[in-house]
Amino acid sequence: MDAANEDFSRQDVDPEMTMLTAEEEEVTEQSADGGDEVENLRRRFSSTVAPVENGAENGDKYPAGDGLVDAFGDLAALPVEVEERRPTCLRCRRPQKVCLCPFLPSRPLEVSTCLYVVQHPAEESRVLRTVPLLATCLPQGKCNIIVGRRFSEEKHPELAAVCQDSRTLILYPGPKSQNLEELVRCQDVGSINHNVIIIDGTWSQAKNMFLKNSMFHFPKQVQLNRTLSSQYVIRTQPSNICLSTLECAAVALSVLERNDEIHEVLLRPLKALCSFQLQHGAQIHHSKEHLLKTGMYDKPMPKNKRKIKRMEKLLADHSICPR
Repeated sequence: MDAANEDFSRQDVDPEMTMLTAEEEEVTEQSADGGDEVENLRRRFSSTVAPVENGAENGDKYPAGDGLVDAFGDLAALPVEVEERRPTCLRCRRPQKVCLCPFLPSRPLEVSTCLYVVQHPAEESRVLRTVPLLATCLPQGKCNIIVGRRFSEEKHPELAAVCQDSRTLILYPGPKSQNLEELVRCQDVGSINHNVIIIDGTWSQAKNMFLKNSMFHFPKQVQLNRTLSSQYVIRTQPSNICLSTLECAAVALSVLERNDEIHEVLLRPLKALCSFQLQHGAQIHHSKEHLLKTGMYDKPMPKNKRKIKRMEKLLADHSICPR
């Protein structure tokens, strides 16, 4: 080694910059928790890659050493903390601490009506959705869930066949919709086993799916004219009388089966779900209609004329809309 390099290594590179002191090594060995280990590794890494002011003869800014490799090796050896998932009930698929099984019927409800829930993909990922509760309360094959936005006869032949069946009804409010109770009143008891299609999504999603899928225009269109307030208070509804998918199905089944008890049985787990959520910090969500009428709507009013008309229609519309 020439004089210049010997000078450099003696004067400018402190041995403490490339190795841990005996004191630091002792701290590293004695540290029990992951936080101390990470801190020691950080200091070790920092001291190993500290820049040299004058630079070495070969132009390297950082001195080479095995300390950097050792530091990364020790970092890789740290235990990975895996978050434990809460135990889940196999029947209601809810965490065991808030299991809804005590509120579900002991046996699936015997119904002649067959439901087809056409679900928007965004609803499938929601934690607090109501359709799984509905499916748990009904026999297998009586609540069919089909996920998607667009449905064609080629890709969904079974759904297309259901839509073309004369016994099929689609629950969707509008000027062409017939009151479901009036329709049933004109039929003999047990004469027809209906299929009912319900679109599961927000109001805008349901509207978009209904308009852009021509097969949904074949069934007879029906709506619910009962004045009911939604019990699904942990999710914002467009208006005070808009109902969740489970609530719409509960009303429709009680009308078609001519059994009001069905409505109460299906709403029991929904009420329990909302109660559990409120106990754990959830807030009651008022409908947009309520917020607008009481002056509590705190979002900027839309400037778009179409959106303004939609707001006005929301205040004037009294049709029960599935959600």
